[in-house]
Amino acid sequence: MDVLLPRPHPFRLRQPSLLRGIILSLGAMAACMSLSGFPDTTHLHASNWQFLPVLAALWGMVETARCLDRKWSLHHAGVLILLYSELMILALAVFLCLFPI
Repeated sequence: MDVLLPRPHPFRLRQPSLLRGIILSLGAMAACMSLSGFPDTTHLHASNWQFLPVLAALWGMVETARCLDRKWSLHHAGVLILLYSELMILALAVFLCLFPI
């Protein structure tokens, strides 16, 4: 007899998940900053792989936007605040991607 264990909620790609969106956006920010050489601000540089964190940040925003309700509530307001913060992460990723040009 086989026992099926349920998968954790963030790994169900067909269902909206705030945790998945947040993890994607924060991971994109960390990857973008490390690819650009962030701790040493005098030697910021671009990398050929910097488009990947931009795509991950965009995917994180889409995942968070899927969690919006149609009716306004406090949950809806919290998701909007998360969307604004993820927009800032996306702007940072695009800026660091295009900075040395």
